[in-house]
Order: sequence, then C-alpha cells, then structure tokens
Amino acid sequence: MVNEFEKLKAGKLLLSSANMLESNFKRTVLIMCEHNERGSLGFILNRPMEFKVCEALAGFEEVEERLHKGGPVQVDTVHFLHSRGDLIDDSIEIFPGLFWGGDKNELSYLLNTGVMHPSEIRFFLGYAGWSAGQLEAEFEEGAWYTAEASRNIVFSDAYERMWSRSVRSKGGEYQLVANSPELPGLN
Repeated sequence: MVNEFEKLKAGKLLLSSANMLESNFKRTVLIMCEHNERGSLGFILNRPMEFKVCEALAGFEEVEERLHKGGPVQVDTVHFLHSRGDLIDDSIEIFPGLFWGGDKNELSYLLNTGVMHPSEIRFFLGYAGWSAGQLEAEFEEGAWYTAEASRNIVFSDAYERMWSRSVRSKGGEYQLVANSPELPGLN
C-alpha cells in the first residue's frame, strides 16, 4: 500500500484501518478539517447519536436532524459542517462546496426561516484531534487510510456501510480489506 500519510490534508477522508480496535475510532470515517504542523482535527461522519439537534442546542428548535458524535475531544462543544459558505460569515472552506463553522446566530436564522435546509448541514458533538506528530505516528503503525471526500459522503445517512464503501472506493487490495469481518477471530 502506498504511503497514506503523504495524502493527508484538510478535505480528505480519514478511514480507520480494519485492525483498529480502539472503540472511539473502530470502523470510522472522518472528514479532515485541519492538518498542519500544530496537529490535526476532524469529525466522525458515521456515528449518529440518538438525540436530535433541537434537543441539544438552543436556537435550533426546528432542526429535527440527529446530532453526530464528532469525536472524543471536547464533547461539550458543538461544531457544524455545511454547504452554504456563501450565506454564513466566518465559514472555513474545507473543499469546494463544504464549509466548517461560521456564525451560529446566522445559521440559526437561516435554518429557522427556511433559507437553509437541514440537509445542508451536519452538527457534531466534540471532535477528533491529534497533537503535532501524533497522527503521523498512528499512520506509521498502520492505523489509518485516506480517501477522497465528497459532499455526498459528508451528508450521507448510509452510516452502517459508509466505512466499507469508503475503503472499497480506494480499489485494489482495499476491496478485500473492506469486506474483512470486524472480529476475524470469531469467524
């Protein structure tokens, strides 16, 4: 397999390897939003939570969409990804058509007035973060793969098969990896 770490940057998917057993990241798909000399930050895309945004966030009473577990860091904070950087000040473009953060009051207004549809946004509780050099070390251990990201993946509700589909999309030997059982010793 090629050196996956060389491909890592904001806007890429970070996929846990098939042998990742750490419970926070087992079979996860993350979107990388920041990767630089200070560290890395991303959000888990395939861990929806049981409660809705309207149950957790003041000002978003009309948003019936599920909140997502973004990662194990600062689980008392809420973050959001969206497709409308043209409407929300202070948004950071991750890749064309996908934005991170921005003015929450503007977002609340846009959602509550119907200018934005809830399907154009994802809310995350916490995030996944790595200090400088930490993610590089995990790559050296074979804990992660990278893949191309798209808005379809970021806003997909196909949570159960997101990991295997994303790994399979890499082609070649990754197609075998994507079909590997979660606990090979039990087969």
